[in-house]
Amino acid sequence: MEQHALGSQGLTVGIQGLGCMGMSAFYGTTDEKESLATIGRALELGVTLFDTAESYGPFVNEQLLGKALTGRREAAVVATKTGMEIADDGQVVGLNGRPEYVRRALERSLRHLGMEHVDLYYLHRVDPQVPIEETVGAMAELVAEGKVRHLGVCEAAAQTIRRAHAVHPLAAVQTEYSLFERGIEHDGVLKVLQESGIGLVAYSPLGRGFLSGAITDPDDFAEDDWRRTDPRFQGENFGRNLDVVREVRRIATDKNLTPSQLALAWVQHQGAVSIPGTKRRRYLEENIAATQVTLTPEDIAAIEAVAPHGAVTGDRYAPEFMGTLNG
Repeated sequence: MEQHALGSQGLTVGIQGLGCMGMSAFYGTTDEKESLATIGRALELGVTLFDTAESYGPFVNEQLLGKALTGRREAAVVATKTGMEIADDGQVVGLNGRPEYVRRALERSLRHLGMEHVDLYYLHRVDPQVPIEETVGAMAELVAEGKVRHLGVCEAAAQTIRRAHAVHPLAAVQTEYSLFERGIEHDGVLKVLQESGIGLVAYSPLGRGFLSGAITDPDDFAEDDWRRTDPRFQGENFGRNLDVVREVRRIATDKNLTPSQLALAWVQHQGAVSIPGTKRRRYLEENIAATQVTLTPEDIAAIEAVAPHGAVTGDRYAPEFMGTLNG
């Protein structure tokens, strides 16, 4: 797999990573055996960046990834996150960017991962009650101690990214970015990343799976699937957004690609490292095949015509979670 400099701080990863969240939480039933096999297969296919967080489970996703990487740690770039406070009993408390929590959470993550350091440590969400300088300052101390190699932030506003980067250089910013969600092209975030030499990691590059073309009815989601709360999959929004997917599928078919492969190739074309999530080897292999796809200017123009910014209707999260974005 093509290797990609993620930002300008010396971190290099495969152009496509693996989001591990769905192996443990939010997207219906889980299967540890298949998840472990999927991570193993990802390593075989050249994936290096593996993305997890203390809040996925909570804790169990870090434990799963640590188990999968036993004896293979050197082959992986491990990214995990803090900033959503989780009590030791697994109860979600809320946002917490206080320095003392950042340190305590990292020590706990290292125990769950079974590792001595993490390669990329993100602030999962910005705590509005704590200046970003204090939070990133605490994260920088962990770098100085060798427990963390590189820093990043997730879903932060452009000015917040600038302030964080001034405290300690950021290797990456992770945010939702896909043909379904192009907000960073217009809110200043993409501009500040380019100006500051910060890498872009795109989560949900398949639009929470909608761009795969496999979801054609809201009832396709399991009863406990988090996506049932996503406004883009509700009411009239579902039908309108499905029309966008159909157009993406049409272009993909003309190129002998699956809709997922076209969508991932588009994100790659933008210069981002994508971390599509899957818990099955067959989807992993389909996704990774997209790294070999080259899009022509004509392809990009055709995609732009059917999936421009604003084509998708509905907020990215339910109202109670929208306030945690762009901190």
